[in-house]
Amino acid sequence: MSSFRVRGGNQLKGEIIPQGAKNEALQILCAVLLTSEKVTINKIPTIRDVNKLIELLGDMGVKVTKLGPESYSFQADQVNLDYLETADFLDKASALRGSVMILGPLLSRFGTGKLSKPGGDKIGRRRMDTHFFGFQKLGAKFRYDAEREIFHIDGKNLKGTYMLLDEASVTGTANIVMAAVMAEGKTTIYNAACEPYLQQLCDMLNRMGAKISGVGSNLLTIQGVEKLGGTEHTMLPDMIEIGSFIGMAAMTQSEITIKNCQIPKLGIIPDTFRRMGIQLEFRGDDIFIPEQKHYEIETFIDGSILTVADQIWPGFTPDLLSIVLVTATQAKGTVLVHQKMFESRLFFVDKLIDMGAQIILCDPHRATVIGLDRKYQLKGIRMTSPDIRAGVALLIAAMSAKGTSVIDNIEQIDRGYQYIDQRLNALGADIERI
Repeated sequence: MSSFRVRGGNQLKGEIIPQGAKNEALQILCAVLLTSEKVTINKIPTIRDVNKLIELLGDMGVKVTKLGPESYSFQADQVNLDYLETADFLDKASALRGSVMILGPLLSRFGTGKLSKPGGDKIGRRRMDTHFFGFQKLGAKFRYDAEREIFHIDGKNLKGTYMLLDEASVTGTANIVMAAVMAEGKTTIYNAACEPYLQQLCDMLNRMGAKISGVGSNLLTIQGVEKLGGTEHTMLPDMIEIGSFIGMAAMTQSEITIKNCQIPKLGIIPDTFRRMGIQLEFRGDDIFIPEQKHYEIETFIDGSILTVADQIWPGFTPDLLSIVLVTATQAKGTVLVHQKMFESRLFFVDKLIDMGAQIILCDPHRATVIGLDRKYQLKGIRMTSPDIRAGVALLIAAMSAKGTSVIDNIEQIDRGYQYIDQRLNALGADIERI
């Protein structure tokens, strides 16, 4: 197990380029299974979850060629379905939550799929009913071996249909879309997720020959086609990294320029951080954050405490609530952070409290943060990263703290942020991997 030793109190300065979007990458990489032709993907982040998925695709028989630091070509013309029956496949798939999205492409193109229960962050229950509900509506038969925790799906001759999803699941919508693109007839998906990741996937599939309309809305219509072809795709910059860097700049009183942000795709993320009192300036497609000694959290119009809550897109993404929470610890004012989707994601606040933050954990979903307004600096401690986003929130806290912190279990951070220590050290941070 690796750890970060973080010497806090350093101001950062300079430019940083966000990595390719992790959550988009997991969908886009699975989509290469839909065609026998070559697919080239650019701006692939070098992170553990993505690297493991690329390795899994290679083990399945996909020809993987690295074209550059962030570019790969994939050709799934000799997929080995027998590999799905092996213990090696089940072990590797269970270690990666994104592996669930190979089911839609396998079902669409080959009529079959198998997967052990995927892993991922320990942030509470993350049910997969939406995925399998969609597959069943298309005509697939689903069986779950509870003793071995293995999902079996058979789906020859899928047929288009109307479905109303029980939740606007991003991965669930992506999986159903990929299953439906070659189903016979028309599929209509209502209450579909419409995040930029989904828009990117649908745009890519349309370039491959799919017929998907309603992209960007919660009502998708898919006219099935017989086969898909190759394409080239470039992923968006990671909006979660961008938000993390905004919060980091405020906490460390740093002047930072985040380059090439695809600002129109960020939704309300910039405005949410502005409501936290953080100054932002758009310079073309870059975001400039000036050095700020103080930042003050807004209240609602009637003077009541600001609430920042996660919502389905175009609402605020749940992956940035941890960053909002840690950023609020040194703001002036109070904010209620309401994490609706996951019941264990706020439990990392005990580490922030140990560092000196004033936080009341109301229940598993809500935390009230009373900002210190820099009157008291957080102090360095030893702590453990429970998941990707909490891990980076703790890293930001440690960078702003007085003294030295040690963050254990940084493999969680490496799952979502590429070379984060090297990139931040280039701006003036003092992070040592031990």
